[in-house]
Amino acid sequence: QVQFVESGGGLVQPGGSLRLSCAASGSIFSFYMGWYRQAPGKQRESVAVIGSGGSTNYRDSVKGRFTISRDNAKNTMYLQMNSLKFEDTGVYYCNTGPPHDDYWGQGTQVTVSS
Repeated sequence: QVQFVESGGGLVQPGGSLRLSCAASGSIFSFYMGWYRQAPGKQRESVAVIGSGGSTNYRDSVKGRFTISRDNAKNTMYLQMNSLKFEDTGVYYCNTGPPHDDYWGQGTQVTVSS
């Protein structure tokens, strides 16, 4: 069973940047992978997904600001987040795409605040 560990979150001002990392305990090269987030009081939502070959898809609100990438050799996925907004605040998780209930990790907190 694969386990995911997210890191890289933090407190950032609006307009700032963060780079999230997702380390997998096993090989992920064949998996669709995704970043998800949950804002306070809201349901978890998909942010971006990436195919095994590198194809990507983003939710409209992050297009042009976020970039998802992966390094299959390192079993790691990334989310580069630029021009962060207040509404990007939340706990960010990585998982397969679509997500598997058994693979949710602890997530990493992203707080955008002035």
